[in-house]
Amino acid sequence: MKRGHRTGKPKGGFPRFYGRHAVIAALANENRIVRKIWGTREALTALELPPVLPIVYADVADLGRMVPHDAPHQGIVAEVEPLDDIWLGDILEDGRDDKRPILVLDQVTDPHNVGAILRSAAAFDALGIVTQDRHSPAETGVLARAASGALEIVPWVRVVNLARALDEIAEANYWRIGLDGEAELTLDKAIGESRVAMVLGAEGEGLRHNSMAHCDILAKLPISPRMESLNVSNAAAIALYAAAIG
Repeated sequence: MKRGHRTGKPKGGFPRFYGRHAVIAALANENRIVRKIWGTREALTALELPPVLPIVYADVADLGRMVPHDAPHQGIVAEVEPLDDIWLGDILEDGRDDKRPILVLDQVTDPHNVGAILRSAAAFDALGIVTQDRHSPAETGVLARAASGALEIVPWVRVVNLARALDEIAEANYWRIGLDGEAELTLDKAIGESRVAMVLGAEGEGLRHNSMAHCDILAKLPISPRMESLNVSNAAAIALYAAAIG
């Protein structure tokens, strides 16, 4: 898969990943550059590390100061470079011969949610996720921890214009389903024989009107009226399951 190369140091510095799943997955990803790693002797001894990788042995207290407050670092922290950009056209080309779904996130900015969505996307073999670059979180330790390794294996496309991206997805013969709690049709009825791209909005605000206008159909999850809505990451997991069995 082609990637657009990023150059220079990211604003705010290079991200630091922590926890075994996030760090081991980063080390295993041939597209990820790991710049440096800190860890306890016990944690680092258990890993197969490249001989050229700079290693700093540190105690638990020192590692705790390198991550967000009370974050479970499991004795290991790695400084990494952000992954290079992936183009939408490339993942559409990769998926032209199968029915793997695409998830499109409309202004979902919480890194915990996006990380959890990546994890579900990996579990249900989604083709990738698409977000608007200005309204999505950066690659951070928080997001990588929530993704539990999925950040390294699920293609994540960041686009400038989400409506234009939805048009490109339609041109690739995807059926675009917008998830909206006010829709009349339930998701299982909306999923047909075509490949699907499911569009989810931010928790609370939901899909923007312009995003709805670029969907082929709106559908809802059949949840109890006692509960107004689901967390967007939970909704994404259910939607991916529905697509898998649909």
